[in-house]
Order: sequence, then structure tokens, then C-alpha cells
Amino acid sequence: MPFFYALFIHFYAFFIKIASFFSKKAKLWNAGRKNVFPFLEEKCAGKENIIWFHCASLGEFEQGKPLMEKIKQQNENVTLLVTFFSPSGYEIKKNDAIADIVVYLPVDTRKNAKKFIQIVKPQKVFFIKYEFWFNYMQELNKASIPFYYISTIFSENQYFFKNYGKWFFNQLKKCSFFFLQNEKSKELLNRHGIDKVAVTGDTRFDRVYAIAHQDYALDFITSFKEDKKLLVAGSTWLPDEKLLAKVFQQITPNFKLIIAPHIVEKEHIAQMKRIFHSFSVVCYSEIEEKNISNYEILIIDTIGILSKIYKYADVSYIGGAFKTGLHNILEAAVFEKPVFFGPHYQKFNEAVELINCGGAFSIKNADEMIKKMLNFEEDRELYHAICFICKKYIAQNLGTTEKISELLNS
Repeated sequence: MPFFYALFIHFYAFFIKIASFFSKKAKLWNAGRKNVFPFLEEKCAGKENIIWFHCASLGEFEQGKPLMEKIKQQNENVTLLVTFFSPSGYEIKKNDAIADIVVYLPVDTRKNAKKFIQIVKPQKVFFIKYEFWFNYMQELNKASIPFYYISTIFSENQYFFKNYGKWFFNQLKKCSFFFLQNEKSKELLNRHGIDKVAVTGDTRFDRVYAIAHQDYALDFITSFKEDKKLLVAGSTWLPDEKLLAKVFQQITPNFKLIIAPHIVEKEHIAQMKRIFHSFSVVCYSEIEEKNISNYEILIIDTIGILSKIYKYADVSYIGGAFKTGLHNILEAAVFEKPVFFGPHYQKFNEAVELINCGGAFSIKNADEMIKKMLNFEEDRELYHAICFICKKYIAQNLGTTEKISELLNS
């Protein structure tokens, strides 16, 4: 199995090189890894207390940030190294103040893993949620460097627990400790002989709560919204946007709509404008030139402000659950408003839980969302009860960062 894993890694890296001729994201992925080792040799020289966090992308960075901040608070002499797999994380967060060093993670070959660890010499390593890179895990274990998984979820249908996945599962045993999101994950690992685990929850709750309680104002939203209610749709894809066009047709007298698509490239923005052609549409990049209060729909054609926009929503819609996978619903739920998303949410623990307690709604088509939203307009007591459910759900899940910190220091 190690041979086939190594073969897969080499083929994957080769495929990205080919794709870089056609894809901007692949080009960034490939180019960003070219000078990682000289950069690390320069930045890590003389550093004796490096803590390494690895994040797949932006969402995992936000998930890990509360623990990064906690570690910095406890020891000012710590050097935080953050690595990313994806350009969508690295490009946005490469200048974030919490990290001292930010780089792409070199491809997971045995040679790269060994060289990376020899240069960095981390004291501790934290992998956020799902990033299982087995050569790095093996080399960390050989060097007796503790490494941990944060806010991880396991399920029976993962390859670790299949007959063909025994080699991969054996690599999990090298992990120093798993900080898990739920009891099912703990029971599953325990049943297979891994007992270095604790159910501590999801650090994203701490992160979204901190963002929600920052003192900030987005005046352009107040100008756009005026006295109307506001539907905020975040991280949308094409199927979401087609659905929202139908929904907005039915609620437009009382609502305005802000859409922050997952892809903000010009071609996709132009496609969105065609979808919403029957409405007056303005882009965020145009708001200095226009009176945005005259428009019905505002498209956020930039990145980095969505989590703060949810503050102004009366209802939120989160994209991805018709296509690639549901995006972060907690960024919206923390503002204590109903949350909608598509049908494919079962792999997302927070979505399942929030649906079960009545604060979120999975919809298969526009008619289902229209019916529910009109019901909110007619029954304001119901609407406010759902808002309270979201508030209570967030409050009940805070404190994961503190729990992890206590276990690390015990």
C-alpha cells in the first residue's frame, strides 16, 4: 500500500502541473511550492519553539485560529508556522497577523516530508480536521514530534475502516491525540483500538462567536438594505443561484438580496447577472460609483467579508449543498437567524444538529424555501423562536478551544 500511495501522490502532482496551463488555481498551487524549502530555511533559522498548524484551506484556517490565538497568549515566544494545501486558503491568509510564517505544504512525498521536518523542527504539530498526509505523519512519528488532529470527525464509511484501508488506519495510530467533534467518532476509534481521544467539540463555534462580537459596521449594507428585510446568500454555486432567482421573484416586495458567490471570477459574475437579469443588480466593486439603495440585488464580487455580512441578514442561505458540499453554516447561524441550504448536508455535523433542533432548513427546490419564508412573514412568533434556537445552539457549543488547551497542558 505505501507504494500505491506514493504513486498516487506523484500522479496527483503531475496532474496539477498539467492543469496549471489551463487553471489559475492549479497554477498558483504549483508555483507556490517551487521555493518553499529555501524560504523555510531562511525563516526558521534560529527559531527554537516552532508550532506548526496545517490547514487545507480558508475554512480550516478559521477553524484552527482560536487555538493559534490561545497558544500565542500562553507563550509569546512561540513561532507559529501555518501551511496550506489550497491556494484559496494561502492567498487570502498569507499575511494574517496570527501567523509568523505562512507557506504551501510541499507535496506529501517521503523525501519532502523528511526535509520539511528537518528544516522546521517543530515542537508540536496540529492538523485541522481532515488533512491526512501519511508521509508527514510517519516522519513526525519517527522524529518523536507530537502531532494532533483538531475538530475531527470519523464515520464508518471512511476508507480507514474498510478492508483495503488497514495501512491507512495504522498510520492514524501514530497520532499523539485526536480532539474530536462527537461521541460517534470517539466510539468508532475506540472500537478499532485507538484510545488517545477526547470529545472536545468544534473550534469553529469559538471562531464565529468571536467574529460576531467584534465591533464593526458595514455602512454600505445599511445603505443598500434601507427599510427592507435582507436575504444573505453566501458561498453560492450555479445551482444555488438559479434557485435563489426563483425564490427572490416571490419575496422581492419585502426583501433585498445579497449574494457572495464562492467563485468571484469575472466570467461567473457575468453569468450571475444573466441569471438575475429581471432584477436590478449592482456589484460590490461598483458601489462607489452608484446609489446602491436603488438596486434589489448586491453581488459581492470580492472575498474576505462574507462572515461579517451575515450580521445584517434576516434570513441566510448557505451554498454548496446542491453540488460540491455544504459551506460554513455557523458563520450565519451565530447571528441568530434562520439558515437554509440544499439537500446534501449529511456529512456536516453542525448542519445535522441544527436541523434536528429546528434552527436550519434543508430544501430540495425553490418552492420549499418560498413556502417557509412566507410562513416566517405570516408568523413572526415562529420566526423569532427559530432565531432563539440558533442562539441557544451556538451558546451550547462554545468552549472547545479551552478544552483542548487544558488537555494539552495537563
